[in-house]
Amino acid sequence: MTPRTPRTPRTTATPGTPPGTAPGTAPFRFFALQVLRTRRLGPSLVRVTFGGDTMRGDGLTGFAAGGRDQSLSLFLPLPEQSAPVVPVEEGDGWWAAWRALPEDVRAVMRSYTVREQRHDPDELDIDFALHTDGGPACRWAGAAAPGDRVLVLGPAVAENTGVRFRPPADTDSVLIWADETSLPAAAAILEWLPAGTKARVWLDVPYAADRMELPTAADATVHWLARDEDAPSALEAVRAAELPGTAPYAWLAGEAGKVRELRRHLVRERQLDRAHVTFVGYWRRGLSEEQLREEAAKAP
Repeated sequence: MTPRTPRTPRTTATPGTPPGTAPGTAPFRFFALQVLRTRRLGPSLVRVTFGGDTMRGDGLTGFAAGGRDQSLSLFLPLPEQSAPVVPVEEGDGWWAAWRALPEDVRAVMRSYTVREQRHDPDELDIDFALHTDGGPACRWAGAAAPGDRVLVLGPAVAENTGVRFRPPADTDSVLIWADETSLPAAAAILEWLPAGTKARVWLDVPYAADRMELPTAADATVHWLARDEDAPSALEAVRAAELPGTAPYAWLAGEAGKVRELRRHLVRERQLDRAHVTFVGYWRRGLSEEQLREEAAKAP
């Protein structure tokens, strides 16, 4: 399992499209944004709404989310900085230049899901999972205020590799498992599903109060597994369920150990075609995202 974003995304050279580059020719590019407002969704989630950075004038022009579980790379300033430090002037060499910066200078980078993109006015929602022992992104989101500046490496074309939810053509039903970190992606997927699609959904959250309305036109049955209610484990719940259809497609995202466990059950015990199972480790217990990326970089 790998982090959600490409290891070295191809970008345009600056936060805007440079002269001589046709808009939309690069799949990802930088966007300078600022916080417009925040809203607490429950004990474990806060929604941060972004607009264009008024000091940079870039805005969200050209941002083209592909929906579903569209991911992006979010760059956050260190506590003493007013804006994140990312060497975007290095063009496609930004990654190596960013890695070469001292840790007490370079921006914090984390992978997040586009919960919703809107136009007129241009706005972007990202939902953050909050934990008492959370890392720098969690702490930033908990204290985010209007005007706070960030940088996003996001899609400039809607068809891009940051979208993982891709049911094969013969899919006749959908199975979804998510924890609180991947709940925003699951919610966006449910909104995207065509009317009448049979879906079985398990959402593993810390608290019963994390339950929320999830708009969808799909024929979806949603099971909330609240850990403060001694709910069954994800594996127990899925193993006991009868799946609809004859060619289900499964999307599993969240803590890597649970994702691996569920995938093993679906492929080995349920005999699902491996091509019908998308599994993404959003995080791994005991490891930071930097450590996950290091592992991914060393993988053959």
